[in-house]
Amino acid sequence: MTIADIKKNAETKMGQSIEALKNNLSRIRTGRASPQLLDTIHVDYYGSMVPLSQVANLSLIDSRTIGVQPWEKNMAAKIEKAIRESDLGLNPASLGDLLRVPMPPMSEERRKEMTKLARNEGEASKVAVRNLRRDANESVKKLVKEKEASEDDQKRTEADIQKLTDKFIAEIDALVSAKEQDIMAV
Repeated sequence: MTIADIKKNAETKMGQSIEALKNNLSRIRTGRASPQLLDTIHVDYYGSMVPLSQVANLSLIDSRTIGVQPWEKNMAAKIEKAIRESDLGLNPASLGDLLRVPMPPMSEERRKEMTKLARNEGEASKVAVRNLRRDANESVKKLVKEKEASEDDQKRTEADIQKLTDKFIAEIDALVSAKEQDIMAV
């Protein structure tokens, strides 16, 4: 493995950490409705548990209501039950073959809880990025030890990896800050 490979690998993995953080943050509830909130819900579909998005069309009816349109009429009751039993605290209402899932307004305490959850997700991502930095630096040290790279190369590479780490940490901070503002707004 060359120094260029180590840098590229570190950057790719740090990018994956950012994507994972975005995915996790999209599941944290804000005051607004978002179909991604229902991504974690699974429904019994002919004996196997499948994600809600595979048995129904999810859409926004308005800023506080998610519409769930089952593709099969007999699935409406199962979907309604799955949403009720989820830990999201949602109470769907059936209107013929459409389920309306209103978002209840969040209390101040719940907002603080969600903000704390967003910060924890951000901190976990920062730890992941720092671990990737450590792994990359160790790989470079190994190359120097095996005389495949000079100590000057090591210093330059460690500085580059630190710049990369700083860039991704700043991006994590920005994502978490934006999510916190989303949670507190409404």
